[in-house]
Amino acid sequence: MLLSTVLAFDLGASSGRALIGKLVRNEDGRRELQVEEIHRFPNHAIHVGDHLHWDILRLLHEMKKGIRKAFQEGHAPKTFGIDTWGVDFGLLDVNGELLGNPYHYRDPQTEGLIEEVNDLFGKESLFEQGGLQFMPFNTIYQLYAMRKAASPKLDAARTLLLTPDLLVYFLTGRKVCEFTMATTTQLYHPGQQAWNTELMEKLGIPSGIFPEPIYPGAVIGPLSAEVREELDVPPIEAVAVATHDTASAIAAVPAGDKPFAYLVCGTWSLFGTELDAPLLTPEALELEFSNEGGVYGKYELLKNIMGLWIIQECKRDWDEKGKEYSFAELAAMAEQSEPFRSFINPDDARFYGPSDMVRKVKSYCEETGQAVPETEGQVARCIYESLALKYRHAIDQLEQLTGIGYEGLHMVGGGIQNRLLCRLTAGALGRPVWAGPVEASAIGNMLMQLVAQGHCGSLAEARELSAAAFPVDVYEPVAEEAAAWNEAYGRYKRLLTK
Repeated sequence: MLLSTVLAFDLGASSGRALIGKLVRNEDGRRELQVEEIHRFPNHAIHVGDHLHWDILRLLHEMKKGIRKAFQEGHAPKTFGIDTWGVDFGLLDVNGELLGNPYHYRDPQTEGLIEEVNDLFGKESLFEQGGLQFMPFNTIYQLYAMRKAASPKLDAARTLLLTPDLLVYFLTGRKVCEFTMATTTQLYHPGQQAWNTELMEKLGIPSGIFPEPIYPGAVIGPLSAEVREELDVPPIEAVAVATHDTASAIAAVPAGDKPFAYLVCGTWSLFGTELDAPLLTPEALELEFSNEGGVYGKYELLKNIMGLWIIQECKRDWDEKGKEYSFAELAAMAEQSEPFRSFINPDDARFYGPSDMVRKVKSYCEETGQAVPETEGQVARCIYESLALKYRHAIDQLEQLTGIGYEGLHMVGGGIQNRLLCRLTAGALGRPVWAGPVEASAIGNMLMQLVAQGHCGSLAEARELSAAAFPVDVYEPVAEEAAAWNEAYGRYKRLLTK
């Protein structure tokens, strides 16, 4: 029996998808969430002059296609929700019109601004007020860069909408700011649970352009009359899901009542745990952890790690040279290559920007006195093992901060399709890895829509739906490999100090 249908838009840095979720009651009386992808589309960064932008109107066009397609294929979603990457935004003028294409988080305009803002206010004070890892793409630095450049867009702005909220506005006409996205800006004060207007004004950022945050599970409103007429669809309601894709993914982690460690594995690796309140200690600052908002008022104590972006960019390098390998082929070549030959620090600044990634991996190994990977398999092995060792480093730091010993690691997201990486991670950690679900962000999006509809009364109940519907693969460490992993980890930690 069909209980409800929802429509989830899950947008990542390279592609977006529309997925239908159906909550059904089986013959045995159990509820089950069924997921079907109905539309997929690319999301390409666009270079214009010296800047890198998102093609936001193309994304809107594709989302409209997804809504129309949902009804054309016979689905009847009651609600829809949108989750995307964090930090980026659009500015609206006094008439509610978009002031230019939003900047991409990898745009170079923020270079050097972390140090400049730290000098102005002090690193410790900024962490207490924002709770975030100092990353060059944080919204605070993007806006400060615009102020320093005397951007007329900033002067003309009357409203700032973060990416998913901007897309919701285009579809509904409602201007809102969802809590989990607000916490990615470094302009939301987690201790005061409010926008940090004092800091904004000191930086020359207009504080009146930020809508008051609403929380995941709130109903925003229906598609606008114009959109309904254009698409010939009924007035389905927009729900404020956990619009930051990381928060949505964590909402879908099939964990029980015990504290758990998670890894949202994709272009970025988000490694952390869930807390009832932010952890704003000097030690959290020193170890470079962030406090980002989650569902049901939770906070996610996590570390941003440069994830599969590095192998994605290497693949692009090889593709351009006519060596077109699938990711599965690269993993197979890595598996056949010598283990523990050389490592990189995935968070080294050189790996942040696009292009020429193979050369960057090789140059890092050469500069640190290691064997330089030559073959495609050696490069891939170096990247995968380095990520696994970085995850071990992260869980050591997490346990140091929280005082909790984690039994294993929950891995979710598209990166878990790389079974080699999952196995290497279990080996590096010396504890089990529970991998699944793959579609975690979309599932978390759907779960919060079901919360809004009254089908889930708690986070535990929502996660039970995730656990029941989607398989989890278990990867156990191999006891015979423990000594080799421990030796490799010792080498890796020494590498991080160079």
